[in-house]
Amino acid sequence: MNKKVGFTLGKFAPFHKGHQYIIEMALKEMDEVVVLIYNTEVINIPLNIRANWIRKIYPTVKVIEGWDGPDGYSNERSFEIMQENYIIEMLNGIKVTHFYSSEFYGDHVSKALEALDIRVDEEREIVPISGTMIRENPYKYRGFLDDIVYQDLITKVVFLGAPSTGKSTISEALAKKYNTTFASEYGRDYWTENQVDRRIGFDDFDKIALGHIEQEDKELKNADKYFFVDTNAITTYMFALDYHGKAPELLEKIAKENIMRYDLFFLCEDDIPYDDTWDRSGEQKRKTFHMAIKADLYERRIPFISLKGTLEERIEKVERILRSFEKYGNYYGKDK
Repeated sequence: MNKKVGFTLGKFAPFHKGHQYIIEMALKEMDEVVVLIYNTEVINIPLNIRANWIRKIYPTVKVIEGWDGPDGYSNERSFEIMQENYIIEMLNGIKVTHFYSSEFYGDHVSKALEALDIRVDEEREIVPISGTMIRENPYKYRGFLDDIVYQDLITKVVFLGAPSTGKSTISEALAKKYNTTFASEYGRDYWTENQVDRRIGFDDFDKIALGHIEQEDKELKNADKYFFVDTNAITTYMFALDYHGKAPELLEKIAKENIMRYDLFFLCEDDIPYDDTWDRSGEQKRKTFHMAIKADLYERRIPFISLKGTLEERIEKVERILRSFEKYGNYYGKDK
């Protein structure tokens, strides 16, 4: 019996439930599924990130990245021939038996591949969505996006600093201002509930790091354009060193990965009055801990932006930077 190989292609800008419907149909019907994803400028998310959405959601699918493929679509025969030749070249000998699509080009591509033309939901009745609709308002149509995709459409902003440097206040204030969600400091709540004589155990720091990520992922699902985070695993790592002189292996791993988790790092400086609550260790401890956090950021080569002054001054600076920031673009921190 000949192997049935299903094939589909697109920009997946972004990858949504309509695309998933096609792939899932192919997975049910085929022995193997191949997807070709094109580079495009209609969305600022790089091709490799879009390709990895498919790889993460459907690990058995073979994903081919078409960095230099034909731009756009056309029913002119000269363009069709160019597209067909490119597809055949990228398949590199893979024998496709079924071509899945919901577009007009299903006809000529399937003929060029000598494959069956399988049209899926051409009228968008089963999954009433398009990439254009999502690009115009991702938050409105987030129900048509997998969580893996949606999180990459959100700018994630984290605030670091020693205790009593204003991280919680500014995270919550900005979330309210931008009508979005935020993640509070999970470690502080965990410490309050589990501390004994103002101490927690070595393994508790892994639990804090994992609990904080779980809390972030939950709140991120309902974020609109921006997501603000109070503290991350780097601070948890520094607390572990302070308590025990070392950090658990899992926490070290999570802290190293944190540079990839957030788009912007802000360091809340210790220039504001110290709030001496029962769970804190004093103003001098704040000063030394803050210096240690800053030194750790330098060691990790993590670019960060300092925030000083009143809450209003800090918010104004964050807003100014957000206005000039483009996710997956470059920001050189010229605003000092």
